[in-house]
Amino acid sequence: MVGIAHAAGPAIGGGAGAGGFASFIPLILIFVVFYFLLIRPQQKQAKQHQAFLNDLKKGNRIVTKGGLHGVITGIKDSVVTLEIAKDVEVKVSRDSVGGALGKAGEAPAKKAKKSTGG
Repeated sequence: MVGIAHAAGPAIGGGAGAGGFASFIPLILIFVVFYFLLIRPQQKQAKQHQAFLNDLKKGNRIVTKGGLHGVITGIKDSVVTLEIAKDVEVKVSRDSVGGALGKAGEAPAKKAKKSTGG
């Protein structure tokens, strides 16, 4: 019994280096999948939102992350003044702007739905 175990020892020890790296391959693959499915799209969306915030102008219709709909009447470095009703203006942080609704006087843009042929 001892002879069999002793004879198998060097074969196991010699392959330990390759087995150590092989055990990290699934971890590396999981990281790659997470990067392409979660991290990269989130970075792209954050970059687009930052570009949107930099392009804000007077007259744009926006919605805040808190749900306020309004028209921009003034912009400073980090503060946006919104008219949410006639003669009612509020100041919100530029970072709290969630998205665009369209230009003043226009209906909000709606995404076209694709028809499924059946």
